[in-house]
Amino acid sequence: MVKNLKKLRNKKGVSQQKLADAIEVSQQSINKYENHKIEPDIQTLIKLADYFETSVDYLIGHTDIDHVMESVSRYDLNEDETSLISNYRKLSEKQKESIRLIMENYTDM
Repeated sequence: MVKNLKKLRNKKGVSQQKLADAIEVSQQSINKYENHKIEPDIQTLIKLADYFETSVDYLIGHTDIDHVMESVSRYDLNEDETSLISNYRKLSEKQKESIRLIMENYTDM
């Protein structure tokens, strides 16, 4: 079942036909996916996820995270480091850039 397809399509402001053209299926197929009458094959799910820059998990309702997850390296973090990263992730892109510039100034010394 493609739970979040209609939500993503409306958020991006694209018609069923435009989406169908982009992923090379019929408009009727998009309609059926949205109304849970049929389920797309895995290749179509991947095309949908790529088109909306999301994950197949989000499309099918397996997660609430609506964007592609960045790959991360595994580190053993202490409590202070974990808190810093958690707070950094809450910042706007402009705020993150300011923090990066401050860090560059300190690490270049």
